[in-house]
Amino acid sequence: MSHGARTRTGNGPFRPDQLRSGDPYELSEGHAIYCAPTGGDGAGPNGRGFLVLDSDPKVKSAGVDAGFQLSPLTMRAPDVAVGDFAERPGWVQGVPPLAVEYASVGQDEHELKEKIDDLQRAGTQYLWVVRLTGPRRVEVYERGAPMRLVHPGQMLTAEGVLQNPVPVEALYDREAAHEVALRNLLQRKGFESLEAVREEGREEGREEGREVGREVGRAEGREEARRTLLLTLLAARGPVRDGHRARVMACGDIPTLDGWFARAAAGEDADAILGNG
Repeated sequence: MSHGARTRTGNGPFRPDQLRSGDPYELSEGHAIYCAPTGGDGAGPNGRGFLVLDSDPKVKSAGVDAGFQLSPLTMRAPDVAVGDFAERPGWVQGVPPLAVEYASVGQDEHELKEKIDDLQRAGTQYLWVVRLTGPRRVEVYERGAPMRLVHPGQMLTAEGVLQNPVPVEALYDREAAHEVALRNLLQRKGFESLEAVREEGREEGREEGREVGREVGRAEGREEARRTLLLTLLAARGPVRDGHRARVMACGDIPTLDGWFARAAAGEDADAILGNG
């Protein structure tokens, strides 16, 4: 396939069913568009954007480079897409209501504009372009509205798609992304914030303290809070087997629980931390 012409007339000869998963191409009205591998400055931010959006309590599914067949001649793969789609072979049929693109050194602005146009024409409601060169900023494209810029220190919202606002920094900064994802994961488990987990632990500690002594109760409350938080974070990394859960629940050593949590926050999954369950 060719890389596609910058100025295209008529429909091209290619169809989505001619592409295989992993092929470095997208299609716009039958024209093939080459998609270069992501550079080192974009690989991390892409993953952080996915983590932040996928963990939002309202989101049913999200994907990285998922191919959406927007029409019989067009297939587009946003860097991060949010929607409600099944994880099965083949291109996703339909349109992501929220898509995120990361633009860095060498970005072909003409191709980016065509991708935005294709997605918006097909029905994407929100499209965020995260600029990784120059001053950090996000270009927000909403259907029926002019493009606007959102800067660090400000929030991004996607009404009807996301429950929580997203700080601009969380789409590229590792610490900010982890903080937002942790809040989201806690909310998925019924806690409003990390402080709410701590408070529940303190309350459980107080209840236990009334029965077996104040100091013992507070210690058990702290342990329970740490276990809850650790299991919540591990669930975001992958499956938590019964064996994993049993080992966490049986651990009464706070330094050990804190060490496991630090490894989970650094990206390790339950198998790496706790064994094969």
